[in-house]
Amino acid sequence: MTPRDQFTAFLVRLAQAGSRVEAQAPPGLAPAQLILVQPGDWSRLGIEARASGCRWVAGWGEDLGETIRINACFEKAGAYLVARTAVPRVSPVLSSHTASYPGADRPERHIRDMLGVVFSGHPDARRWTRHQAWKDSEFPLRRDFPAAGRPQAQTPADHQYSFLLAQGSGVYEIPVGPVHAGIIEPGHFRFQAVGETVLKLEARLGYTHKGIEKIAEGRDAEGLARLAGRVSGDSTVAHAWAACMAMEKAAGLDVPPRAVWLRALMCERERVANHVGDIGAMLNDIAFAFGFYQFARLREAWQRVSREAFGHRFMMDCIVPGGVAADLDERFVAAMRNEAGALRKQIVKLMSIINDLPSVADRVRGAGVLKPEYAKALGCAGYVGRASGMDIDVRRDAPYPPYDQLTVKVPLHHYGDVNARARTRLEESAASFDLIEGLLAGLPAGAVCARWTPPAAHAEGLGLIEGWRGEILSFVRFGADG
Repeated sequence: MTPRDQFTAFLVRLAQAGSRVEAQAPPGLAPAQLILVQPGDWSRLGIEARASGCRWVAGWGEDLGETIRINACFEKAGAYLVARTAVPRVSPVLSSHTASYPGADRPERHIRDMLGVVFSGHPDARRWTRHQAWKDSEFPLRRDFPAAGRPQAQTPADHQYSFLLAQGSGVYEIPVGPVHAGIIEPGHFRFQAVGETVLKLEARLGYTHKGIEKIAEGRDAEGLARLAGRVSGDSTVAHAWAACMAMEKAAGLDVPPRAVWLRALMCERERVANHVGDIGAMLNDIAFAFGFYQFARLREAWQRVSREAFGHRFMMDCIVPGGVAADLDERFVAAMRNEAGALRKQIVKLMSIINDLPSVADRVRGAGVLKPEYAKALGCAGYVGRASGMDIDVRRDAPYPPYDQLTVKVPLHHYGDVNARARTRLEESAASFDLIEGLLAGLPAGAVCARWTPPAAHAEGLGLIEGWRGEILSFVRFGADG
């Protein structure tokens, strides 16, 4: 079944409901189709998409001057659809998709805070990203807002945010953060608990909002790739790849095969490093220091090889428009193959010790359960979603080079507890070892970067990559100056 066929029933339902839809197929958005929707049909779009079994992937907006364009991306069986509409800048009102897709909640609130679009029917009117750093009448992603903002001498305290409440006998409210003892990003968490049973947990994030989208405007391709690699430090490869893929599609640029295989090698190394490190962090959280030290040691050794081979332990700035920044020296091919085999054996040996400890099992089994129906409603992806029955992996479902030439094993569990997420991480690491061995064995010869030529004005591109946390979508549009 072709990607277009996946959405045929959905588009028919829209037409039968009286919605006016115009279908297009711009090459830069491939593999996604594009449909143009009237603003008044936006609510119907969400309703019919859910009824047709589509997954809501992402939503984003653009200030085009007199209008604000809103995009929403849907997926079904590996096929992608981008729906697009526009609302007047003077009164930007659009129906919310949150009633149909709870996972659209925060992206819509982000669009509201950044662009001033009011989503009618949205269940939560609280600010999400803005906090008190700028006025209610200011919207940073509009063209007339300066990239540096208009900083006040002192940002007012955000003390009026209305957290959800749980009341009753024996209920305790426990605030955590936003300042933490470690180096994690500031975040405020409100727990309402009775004993060890957590009734409600609400996260308040965005305290160090970096303005990535705003400072991306006006950059050239190389500068955008560097910026994308800093969206998330532990996902620098995946984010840079998604951004470069989007730009390369917009430019119609073919990336050399060797460069594509090296990108995948880096991305799988990034996946392993994060899974191995986080398994150790999980063990540290349940006070099993031995496991924490051992997994941290393994991750460090793995990242040191990445530094030697690619010049940076996180492989930052290694992916550039048109390919990769530098080739892989032949001496690392055998070294990485041996390293993957050795790490695989060490993890198996460590897990045989860990799995034999009842104190570990007591802390991870049945704890932190994310039910499959909740994971589906929230649109969870990556290892979190797969531990709760969400069988989604872009590498397998919408394969991009070189994964279209490889076999990607995707672990799946349904219990949705801490143990299921740990097992998913371990099995994904094992699958990455297989992929790394296949990538090293099949690494083609040739150039590692194609010459970058800026695309025509208004060219747009869509990048879809499976990062270690799951699906990453990157969208770009070029101006007349490239």
